[in-house]
Amino acid sequence: MKRILLNQLLAWKDRATRKPLLIDGARQTGKTYLLQNLLGQAFQRVLRVDFLASPVMAEAFADALNPQDIISNLELLTGQAFNPITDLLILDEIGECARAVTSLKYFAEQAPTWFVAASGSNIGLLTAFPVGKVEQYNLRPLTFEEFLWASGESALIRAFEQKTQSSAAHIQLMDKLTDYYFTGGMPEAVSAWFSQPERSLLDRIAEVSSIHGNLVEGYQRDFGKYAGKVNAQLIEAVFRHIPMQLSSVLDESVKRFKFKGVDARKSRYADFEGAIMWLHRCRLALKNYPIEGLPRLPLAAYQKENYVKLYLFDVGLLNHMLGTSYLEIKKQAYEYKGYIAENFVQQELAALGIEPTFSWGDARAEIEFILANDEGQVIPVEVKSGSRTRAKSLPSYVQKCQPHKTIKLTGTQGSSPLEREHIVLPLYFAKYIVDEL
Repeated sequence: MKRILLNQLLAWKDRATRKPLLIDGARQTGKTYLLQNLLGQAFQRVLRVDFLASPVMAEAFADALNPQDIISNLELLTGQAFNPITDLLILDEIGECARAVTSLKYFAEQAPTWFVAASGSNIGLLTAFPVGKVEQYNLRPLTFEEFLWASGESALIRAFEQKTQSSAAHIQLMDKLTDYYFTGGMPEAVSAWFSQPERSLLDRIAEVSSIHGNLVEGYQRDFGKYAGKVNAQLIEAVFRHIPMQLSSVLDESVKRFKFKGVDARKSRYADFEGAIMWLHRCRLALKNYPIEGLPRLPLAAYQKENYVKLYLFDVGLLNHMLGTSYLEIKKQAYEYKGYIAENFVQQELAALGIEPTFSWGDARAEIEFILANDEGQVIPVEVKSGSRTRAKSLPSYVQKCQPHKTIKLTGTQGSSPLEREHIVLPLYFAKYIVDEL
């Protein structure tokens, strides 16, 4: 399963010296597969240590943090040899071993030519971190482009990469986008969807739904295991209320997260701040901050922590938690499909490194995303889930804020490539927003 991040990891390998890699991301997003099966192909041998599956491996770090001593201890514990010139060392679920996290500093300083990579599902919760001593990346669920790669449909992949705007390409790409809304980007679900195309559609739907259910249950178990000082019940309540609050949205417009009703005894942001921060640090929730008035840079200076929209990190899991059927998604006939489209765009932006995001609103209008370009201009991005592209929000923004250009993501084929002021892109081209800024 091809991943976009692999190119950056191969560039890391080709440097004369390097800091250790640290791959962060929610559980089951494919961190181990990326390091062992994809990056590992570029090495003669891979020595992988999993601190969650084999806690005894922590003993390799107990006495000393000198890289050579660590390797000697790992060779003894695993019975495998390691050549720092040709081999890759993977420290998996490194958050389970605090001294292994600390050791990354010594690998960076004392062994900069070695190939050391670490990964973990709860990196954001670490209380001690080797700041400046690692090259860190966040692996999110598969993007829509990676989903297309997994399909193996070369003509469709080429149409996406070339931004083809023909009717034939549009029909096929929209069809794949709604498939992606159902499966999401969790590697196990995507693999089940594509690995055996001869299976009936009903069988594949059932398997993906089962995978989604198991993933949600697994995350809920993690709440209790890794919550620390944060109330695990509040974490679960917020996690479940992201889709629950969506189900009450009837006007295709995402509202800020409302704290009243999440817990019978709590109703203020301060009560839920720890739980929201926990979910965000574990990459399970994505944040969007509404900005009022005339947007100014830097946008982050005008955000209010207690006034935030929350999105789920994977649109497939979101639809599963909503109980949306595959048929409803394919027909795009359910009331809150607008929120699903927004969640998808938020995911694509997060995969590009744009997270948290910002939106804009006044008493009568809302713009789903506002993005800054390299010239210091703020560009509004409106998201419309269907083929209806005329709405009052964008004209209202233009009148009040007079942007340099506007971008609209819709269910249509989009505007001409020659259009430079009022650009319309089909939703499946969300990753190309940054090219239009």
